Amino acid sequence: MKKTIFTMLTATCLMAACTSPKEAPIDRQALVARNNPHVTAIDSLASLSVGNGEFAFTVDATGLQTFPATYSMGVPLGTQSQWGWHSFDNPKNLKPEEALKEYDFGHGHKELYATQFKEDGRAKDASNWYRVNPHRLHLGIVGFELGDEATPQQITDIQQELDMWKGEINSHFQYKDAAYNVKTSCHPKQDMIAAEVESKAHTGICFRFPYPTGGHCDDACNWDANDKHKTTVISKDKQSALLKREIDATTYYVTIRWEGNAELAEKSKNYFVLTPQDDKLAFTCAFTPNPTEGTEAVSVADTEKASAEYWNAFWTDGAAVDFSACTDPRAKELERRVVLSQYLLAIQCAGSTPPQETGLTYNSWYGKFHLEMIWWHQAQFALWNRADLLDRTLGWYQSAEPIAREIARRQGFDGVRWMKMTDPSGIEAPSKVGSFLIWQQPHLIYLAELIYRNNPENKEILEKYGKLVQETAEFMFSFATYDTLDGRYVLKGAIPAQETLRAAETVNPPFELSYWHFAMQVAQQWRERQGLQRNLQWDEMIDKLSPLAYNEDQLYLAAETATDTYKDIRFTSDHMAVLGSVGILPMNKLIREDYMKNTLHWIWDNWNWGKTWGWDYPMTAMNAARMGEPEKAVSALLIDKRTNTYLVNGHNYQDGRLRIYLPGNGGLLTAVAMMCAGWDGCTETNPGFPKDGTWNVRWEGLKPMP
Repeated sequence: MKKTIFTMLTATCLMAACTSPKEAPIDRQALVARNNPHVTAIDSLASLSVGNGEFAFTVDATGLQTFPATYSMGVPLGTQSQWGWHSFDNPKNLKPEEALKEYDFGHGHKELYATQFKEDGRAKDASNWYRVNPHRLHLGIVGFELGDEATPQQITDIQQELDMWKGEINSHFQYKDAAYNVKTSCHPKQDMIAAEVESKAHTGICFRFPYPTGGHCDDACNWDANDKHKTTVISKDKQSALLKREIDATTYYVTIRWEGNAELAEKSKNYFVLTPQDDKLAFTCAFTPNPTEGTEAVSVADTEKASAEYWNAFWTDGAAVDFSACTDPRAKELERRVVLSQYLLAIQCAGSTPPQETGLTYNSWYGKFHLEMIWWHQAQFALWNRADLLDRTLGWYQSAEPIAREIARRQGFDGVRWMKMTDPSGIEAPSKVGSFLIWQQPHLIYLAELIYRNNPENKEILEKYGKLVQETAEFMFSFATYDTLDGRYVLKGAIPAQETLRAAETVNPPFELSYWHFAMQVAQQWRERQGLQRNLQWDEMIDKLSPLAYNEDQLYLAAETATDTYKDIRFTSDHMAVLGSVGILPMNKLIREDYMKNTLHWIWDNWNWGKTWGWDYPMTAMNAARMGEPEKAVSALLIDKRTNTYLVNGHNYQDGRLRIYLPGNGGLLTAVAMMCAGWDGCTETNPGFPKDGTWNVRWEGLKPMP
């Protein structure tokens, strides 16, 4: 039986996690505590969040959502869940198939893609409707009822800290003549917040509910459509109330419970105020898709305890990286980004469905998630010894499999073709770009492999994902075209990860070629683990995949057809995906290491870095680490560029539209894990950090990359 380099490294792939040279255990509580964010002013980019992966609640400097308008164009004050979705009416009864358009990319058959149309008519209407619908809901604002005259400038003496060890936000501020102390937390297993408020002002707590906007990128709050939705009090007593929310055909419930003397009253339509009679008020607010959930009372104290226990275990059981012994002046900032990113991804990106790029904070692309980004959000969970959080999400692919199978069938391919932009239903959102991407396809195989590597003795993992791995590989094999003249397989008819290239003109993009080579080998290994014979046709394709194309300067091209790569701005902007060919992925026979190193150096010196995204920096770092360039690896993670900015709350800022961008955070954690623990076949400790004595990086529990 044929053996490849990949399969010969099986023993290495399955090895237990290494540890850093220092034997003394890391003081994890101290590591987390010294990186807790502190806020001392109203700052629309400094909001803080609590959450549990399924649900998140983001607050301003008051510890609640008191000034949503002020923060709407910063990091908005979201209340979002994995289940909270809404669709506008569809009076024309538009169907998804009406947004399909036929293409011929030379695969020997016509292909139907869900795309966007310029010409007026039902096709354009259908493509527009299915891009917007469904969209993620903002479930409701919970803030202080300070009155219409209150302004953010009147909030003074602000002292706010996110205690990540407990998952708790502690806020102190002054408004007029009164001091306020607020403690905010989220239940780890329920979509419920808990808050304690202490103030002699007896200020009320408002519960306000917006109508959705259906906007491409916003806080999803339309406050001028009260006539289009309603909030009904289903039941109420002295300590609780159950509210029913009805937004067109969407219904959900809000359960409010309070401890102490307080009265809940309806101020106006979709607007309620809970007014305390004492100096202390404790309350919980749960959001649920049906009225039977959240009916069992959970006290504020029990919620805080459950939160603290969950986060103690999160930080204790997962991996840890400590930069405190480093003397390089950049190390402190890198540690801050690493610790905060772990927290953010756990609350924003660890749910039962894949995350949107802005998590559960505010809507981007209508709140939908992008499957080409799931690797960037979630590969890090497995590498940081939290594979259960990745497994929690990856199970969604099973529910989406029938739709993915139909996409492949209608395009004339075998297996399943995973959609790019979608929602929990799995319906493909029409797109002039997204529908033509293919690099989301191998992610399922890569991520399933990471889960397996964390626990190779668990045969249930093979049973759970084995079929999906095989079906994914079936599509990948059928999508590749055999060039009989040159005796090789080529990839064409797709927009690559570097989205400046066009589907009809692009042949053999380098990252996709390398990813096909890697993922098909993993799929073969999964067949063997399941007691199946290797697929000989797959082996032939692996052997005959086209090598990466290069120019006379021995630089790899953006595609075999992009011969002007180093002369045309289209090819030196956006993602430098060629570097992902080695970095995200291991070295393979399609690539020459010296040519790849040449390419890294050219990109480093010449790339249009102002046109990049947050995950491009860790992708560059991973390539540099594998190329034996640790100083470039570190510098890539900390390069001073707008899209590599990390806010006080840890979020990766991109621009005025994407004020947060969680794929950047996830990529950072993946890169750091690899720079510490290495990759299969790497025998060096901390291979991604310079050996000049300034990077004494200590770590525990990390897993090596493939």
